Amino acid sequence: MNEKQVIIRLILCVLIGGLIGYEREARNRPAGFRTHILVCIGACISVMIQQYCTSEAIALAILNPGIKEVLKTDVTRISAQVITGIGFLGAGTIIRDKGSVKGLTTAASIWVVACIGMTIGLGYYFLSIVAFIMVIIVLLILKKLEQKIIDRYKVYVLQIEYTDKENFIEKILFDLVKMKVKIKKFEVCYHGNNKRNTNKINIYMQLPRGISINYILQYIQSNDNICMLRILKN
Repeated sequence: MNEKQVIIRLILCVLIGGLIGYEREARNRPAGFRTHILVCIGACISVMIQQYCTSEAIALAILNPGIKEVLKTDVTRISAQVITGIGFLGAGTIIRDKGSVKGLTTAASIWVVACIGMTIGLGYYFLSIVAFIMVIIVLLILKKLEQKIIDRYKVYVLQIEYTDKENFIEKILFDLVKMKVKIKKFEVCYHGNNKRNTNKINIYMQLPRGISINYILQYIQSNDNICMLRILKN
């Protein structure tokens, strides 16, 4: 591996990591442009270090045949540690806010960027570019497909715990219907008979085209009467 190859690999990391990170930052995600670039470069450097170590071990064994039996190298060891370490970084991008979980896609993109960085570091350029194209397709094109098809027919179960002031839940239901959200049914879990004197209700709903579940959650969370808000598995 010469100097030219090192420069090409690191530049490719900046381009691929930056483009994926730009898509995340454009959506106001916690890990964006520079984070993805640094992860990609770091993963690439890690496997290139392993390659240098392997090359030096081979050269030493050639010059000193008597010690070749005691020289050992494992080209996958550092790569395995990179994958493990990136898991902690990805976990840091996941946010739990009033029962809703955000940042899973960004965490996955960081992990994939690290894998792409390792393939670049190993010199597998075709694999790196194809993987990058697949990631962009998933983040951009399949996102629109998900919103148009999957989210349109998916039934969400929205659980709300709230303090009933000024007919709060009636206003929420009215606003949801006004946004053309289809209310399938709703269940009252309890009504002011707990220690906190709060109400809890489950709302089964289908979203119209152009309205995401995150938009619904952000709208409802903005109300001071909300004590807890989450999406249940249906």
